Amino acid sequence: MKLLFFVGALVSLLIFQTTNAQNQSTTNKSYPFTNPLLAGDYPDPSILCDGDDYYMVHSSFEYYPGLLIWHSIDLMNWTPVANALHTYIGSVWAPDIAKYDDKYYIYFPADNKNYVITAENIEGPWTEPVLIDISMIDPGHVVDENGNRYLYFSSGSYVPLTDDGLTVAGDPVHSYDGWEIPREWSIECFCMEGPKLFKRGEYYYLTVAEGGTAGPATGHMVISARSKSPLGPWENSPFNPILRAQSNKDQWWSVGHGTIFDDVDGNTFMLFHGYENGYYNMGRQTMLAPVEWTEDDWYKIPGDIKIDESMTLPGKANTKRIPFELSDKFEGNELKPHWKFFGGFDNDRFEVRNNSIIIEGKGNSISDCSPMLCIPQDHSYSAQVEIETEGDAIGGLVLFYNRQASSGILADDNDILANLRGWQFATESQVIDRHVFLRLKSVENTVDMFYSLDGKDWIKIENSFETSALHHNVLSGFLSLRIGLCSIGNGKVIFKNFKYEPLK
Repeated sequence: MKLLFFVGALVSLLIFQTTNAQNQSTTNKSYPFTNPLLAGDYPDPSILCDGDDYYMVHSSFEYYPGLLIWHSIDLMNWTPVANALHTYIGSVWAPDIAKYDDKYYIYFPADNKNYVITAENIEGPWTEPVLIDISMIDPGHVVDENGNRYLYFSSGSYVPLTDDGLTVAGDPVHSYDGWEIPREWSIECFCMEGPKLFKRGEYYYLTVAEGGTAGPATGHMVISARSKSPLGPWENSPFNPILRAQSNKDQWWSVGHGTIFDDVDGNTFMLFHGYENGYYNMGRQTMLAPVEWTEDDWYKIPGDIKIDESMTLPGKANTKRIPFELSDKFEGNELKPHWKFFGGFDNDRFEVRNNSIIIEGKGNSISDCSPMLCIPQDHSYSAQVEIETEGDAIGGLVLFYNRQASSGILADDNDILANLRGWQFATESQVIDRHVFLRLKSVENTVDMFYSLDGKDWIKIENSFETSALHHNVLSGFLSLRIGLCSIGNGKVIFKNFKYEPLK
């Protein structure tokens, strides 16, 4: 009996050790990662961890429908779920997405006002925007241990909210002055912004950006403070700035606007944004880095992590990163959520049917036609589309920054037109009959333009353009260079078979 007991105990011990080793192997699993997390113009990221799901939203500025919500189950691959904002209320800045009592909230500023929208389901429908009567920007939502709700703002002030989160319940109270930036550093401005708050252990943590969102590469940075109350007083981290570009030789410039969160396994990360050296016109791209905790409960970026190099992230992700597909055959009768119209959204202006999108003409030029836009993901790429014009309309494929800065190739009933920074002229006359294929080929910011009568044999026009200066530091607006489909004038343009292809 003793021998049998001993053998049984030994077997049990071996099973326990094997199981424990397997569990540790699963728990301690890691995977390689290289920034960016979302390539292209995805600034001011805010993330919500909802069970096993992650949801992310960004500033949407003048692009409507706005506040596109992205979903992931592994942090690596993201799929657009729904646009939460359809009513034009101005340029939409840094939002904060939250969940409270089984309801979803997005707080955001637009035109120096603040709004909130809500939904019972993350995919919508979302409510019309509700005005919050306060003029500060960049609302950050936090809930204390008693369920009281507050919004922090870029000024370092907070306001209490009503229980439903829709109304201010008191006057603003100033709580935080930020971290003093050494005067010898090159920054755009002090410009504290983007407060994000969370609680861990006995402390509430406040993360802000300072130094200006653009300007010098070294300006924007991530700053942290903590308090035992969500209302302060706040103690600045000894590791400030948590993250900052060291010079204009770095790959990633103006890194900031950080949000700290835990994945489903308890690993801590920072979500943030940054401009890429040489590709400033791509806008601020969403980035990710691991975070470690010190023995005295401060967080920091591990010393061996460099955000511009391949890194090893903790977690169980083993899914290959698959770029989001921009190509669109316009199947079904709904427009895919990654398409935006500049300066407002009119659902009656277009129709998706018969594997095409038909867009009514508007305005007299690229600048006032409210083009339909999508975000390129690569340094070099080609984009092409098939078009057919009806009536007195002009269709086009362009690269668009804003109403004052865009270039591209267009077609009317008979001619191929070039538009170079607003200078528009017929570059190939009497070569088409309302139907043509157009292509842009952008190679490291130099763009060649082509047309084809059959989609197979391409003819390069003589005109090309260069785009490296089309960005916020030159043109302002916090925008990016996007691929646009234009429908100009009186009539309609039918677009088919939009194809986007990275060029290595």
